[in-house]
Amino acid sequence: MKYKYCGNSGIQLPVLSLGLWHNFGDVDSFDTATRMILHAFDSGICHFDLANNYGPPPGSAETNFGKIFRDNLKAHRDEMFISSKAGHDMWQGVYGTGSSRKNIIASCDQSLRRTGLDYFDIFYSHVYDGVTPVEETMQALIDLVRQGKALYVGISKYPPEKQQLAYDILREAHVPCLLSQYRCSMFDPKAQRENFQLAHDNGSGIICFSPLAQGVLTDKYLNGIPDESRAARSTGFLQRSQVTNERVEAARKLGEIAKNRNQSLAQMALAWVLSDERVTSCIIGTSSMKQLENNLGTLSNLAFSSDETEQINRIINDPVLFF
Repeated sequence: MKYKYCGNSGIQLPVLSLGLWHNFGDVDSFDTATRMILHAFDSGICHFDLANNYGPPPGSAETNFGKIFRDNLKAHRDEMFISSKAGHDMWQGVYGTGSSRKNIIASCDQSLRRTGLDYFDIFYSHVYDGVTPVEETMQALIDLVRQGKALYVGISKYPPEKQQLAYDILREAHVPCLLSQYRCSMFDPKAQRENFQLAHDNGSGIICFSPLAQGVLTDKYLNGIPDESRAARSTGFLQRSQVTNERVEAARKLGEIAKNRNQSLAQMALAWVLSDERVTSCIIGTSSMKQLENNLGTLSNLAFSSDETEQINRIINDPVLFF
């Protein structure tokens, strides 16, 4: 495994982190989840990314991770970097969502109980809710650190003007933002263009999620939409309408470049995100040991020639592909 420092800090993260957004809830195989987490850890992935609402149902990913941790990894707690977040819809009622102090602190307490942990290595504001003053949200994160419930804090998906305000508040309180989490892929360059440099200039590490565009940047959809795929479900973050002919054709062309690099398309897509020197880590979300092994294989070829970069850019620099 390769490790990188997070911005202006002494913390290193593996360039591939395991996310539990999908495939670790109560609707999924607990045995498969266990095997993936243990194999990831044995392979050098020491960072596990959670959130209070991961499942389904919401909270179940944290509960299942807690069971796996307690039964298999508790002795290795000091070798692990575990994150969680709050801000999206979690429970019914006016206090179960958003970025208020009440929701942030209550959510962290609940997440600690579900996982059975004494503290999180990092706790994020999962989203800027558009209502709560950034000062209120950041003070809640600052207080979580001072209460010993989190060692570090981070922000996720904040727009640039709120992103800078968050950095300023946290720096003033001597609780700097360790990580900024944003969606990024070959088909989703918005954060790379709008948020990455701001994070870099403020000494924050950058961690990316959805690097495979919810599976579109794999060979899964090259011949239609499989029945068991995310896009085939009636609910979820990837809809059939998003698996467009243009994206499928671009993925097919990118797959040819990957083949010439002796990589799968997924491996090349991960390597592309990691090729941005500002990026600390990339969150992978796997549903099987086969996918996990394939993603780990990315590490054997992270570099791109100038010719490869030019070929890739010719394909992906088309707004019709962007999510």
